[in-house]
Amino acid sequence: MSLLRYSGRRVVQAIPVLLGVVAITFTLINAAPGNPVEIMLGPSPNQAAVETLKAKYGLDQPLHVRFWKYLVNLVQLDMGRSIYYDAPVTTKIAQRLPQTILLMVSSFAFAIATAVPLGVISAKRRNKPTDHVTRIVSLVGVSTPSFWIGLVLILLFSYNLGVLPATNLVMPWAHPSNVTGASTRLGVLYVAGAHLLLPMLSLGTLQMAAITRIERSSMLEVLSDDYVRLARAYGVTERTILRKHAFRNAQLPVITIIGLQLTTAIGGAVLTETVFEINGMGRLIVSSISRQDFPVVMGTTFVFALVFVVGVILTDISYAYIDPRVSYGDQE
Repeated sequence: MSLLRYSGRRVVQAIPVLLGVVAITFTLINAAPGNPVEIMLGPSPNQAAVETLKAKYGLDQPLHVRFWKYLVNLVQLDMGRSIYYDAPVTTKIAQRLPQTILLMVSSFAFAIATAVPLGVISAKRRNKPTDHVTRIVSLVGVSTPSFWIGLVLILLFSYNLGVLPATNLVMPWAHPSNVTGASTRLGVLYVAGAHLLLPMLSLGTLQMAAITRIERSSMLEVLSDDYVRLARAYGVTERTILRKHAFRNAQLPVITIIGLQLTTAIGGAVLTETVFEINGMGRLIVSSISRQDFPVVMGTTFVFALVFVVGVILTDISYAYIDPRVSYGDQE
């Protein structure tokens, strides 16, 4: 089976997963106590106004009918209309999604760029001071919640030192006229980087720590294999062994943990955006849950599930590049 056919099969297999997410979310939301219409109209609403709003948003229809209509509209990329904002859900998501994507991509870039070298160096210098420091840092990073790291960073760099902003997020592609303190494109990038640094460190520390631990363990396992010992016996330099023989073979578990860290990053993004007051998907879903804005909760949950599924599929496909022994064949 070719890589293209395998990719297509994985995409087809992801459809029932997404349907399950939609069904579970729809059921839980509608089983929750309270009524979004009554929240909008107050504790003693006019019955006529209640019936009008229910008819407007389809809340007067049976549950199975609403679910079926939602699935049909979802296939057409229509996620309904927000009850609170009175706007299409896709519009609200399009406004908030870039901030969340920027935060998650930058945090993963920071995590991978720091974790892989740290893990390799730690394995190369096993049981030396560098290794001990790396292991302690990784243990602290894995054990510390992202929101707590964010609060500490705000207290240190924003409140005490006053060198970095503590709230909001500036998009790098924003026009200079819309960014305070920036008159040129370079100025926009500087302001965007300053606003992004603390949230990126807050969200990326946990991923960095987890990837570092797996990188170190995987490198140690590969460096103890027979073919590496044979290479050493033939006089191959340690640098060549690390670069040509050990590094690539050690990356398969690392790719696995990177894919799995998507769940942590999605959950961490919700807390990080709340701590740093970033108007992304995380704050949108939190505020929508408190307002019982069913369509927005459904839409944001679906998008988060879609991001995770795509990440898992890309992780599976990446195995072929890293390890040619991974089979996409037809043998059972």
